[in-house]
Amino acid sequence: MPNLSCALGFTFTFGQPRRLVVNIPTLRDVYRARATINPYFPRTPLTFSAGLSAVLDAQVYLKHEEHLELGAFKPRGGINLLANMSSEERSRGVITASSGNHGQSIASACRTFGARALIGLPVDANPNKVAAMEALGAELIFHGANFDEARRYCEQLAAAEGYRYVHPVNEPDLIAGVATASLEIIEDLPDVDVMMLPIGGGSGVSGACIVVQALNPSIKVVAVQSEAAPAAYLSWQQGQLVQAPMQTWVEGTATAEGYELPQQIMRHRLHDFILVSDDDIRRAVAMLVEKAHTLAEGAGATALAGAVRSPELVRGKKVSITISGANITLAQLRDCINLYLDS
Repeated sequence: MPNLSCALGFTFTFGQPRRLVVNIPTLRDVYRARATINPYFPRTPLTFSAGLSAVLDAQVYLKHEEHLELGAFKPRGGINLLANMSSEERSRGVITASSGNHGQSIASACRTFGARALIGLPVDANPNKVAAMEALGAELIFHGANFDEARRYCEQLAAAEGYRYVHPVNEPDLIAGVATASLEIIEDLPDVDVMMLPIGGGSGVSGACIVVQALNPSIKVVAVQSEAAPAAYLSWQQGQLVQAPMQTWVEGTATAEGYELPQQIMRHRLHDFILVSDDDIRRAVAMLVEKAHTLAEGAGATALAGAVRSPELVRGKKVSITISGANITLAQLRDCINLYLDS
């Protein structure tokens, strides 16, 4: 398998050359994205958690992206992308694949800008997220056992039907949009030492890397992923795009391969990458309820699971932990609480 090129323009995926003609977003792009999305979203709070600070022996602040209207951070990117899309692109219809939150983001943005939205989903997609996308007017296409199978099918449909395909991660406007959350963290907590974020495809983490590199490179950005779906971790670790088994229940981190653009950004800017177990994430969901009165989905609690798994990274430091979403089912929440109580 060839190495991932760090140069813009050409990259290679699984032995096949692909043309990735994009520019890595800059801090200026993030500020522009903020101006674009400000009319649509309120600034989310960054709150001190006394309960988690005691558990972790750190000063812990939670970035509450679950407070956004759709219950996740993704809509920041969706609005920025559709706002910068040409009218010709919108008129063709917009198609993307999602495990849930990205699909809600694109569906909502398409409704705002009057574009047709087609969302590809794995057949066992989170029913709460499915219902939300239907309510937003999206046309849903169920295909495959996981996100990446749905994604590849959507790519085929886009090529055959002429839709404007939106890659869930390899879109600079998506990354610039979600990076506004990290910009808010640094503005609200300029002396933050460590920023911990969950990772699936990598838009949120790569956005944080862009902001930190430009404003204060001494801040450590730490990505956290389920070890049951470690493709982003292995791609970062090995310096090339890697496929890996995807067996996690945490749909927001459930990707089976690394993606070009975020890996280019993270390559030399990400401080550390932690893998946690699915049970670690379940316990973190329940811990957020008990210690911080915060409801999070699996992906939304993954960054906290990383802090608990690697306390040496946060001990004695001022830490932001991003709660990336709260779209959890009752069955999932029950399992998390039962495991936590039995531990």
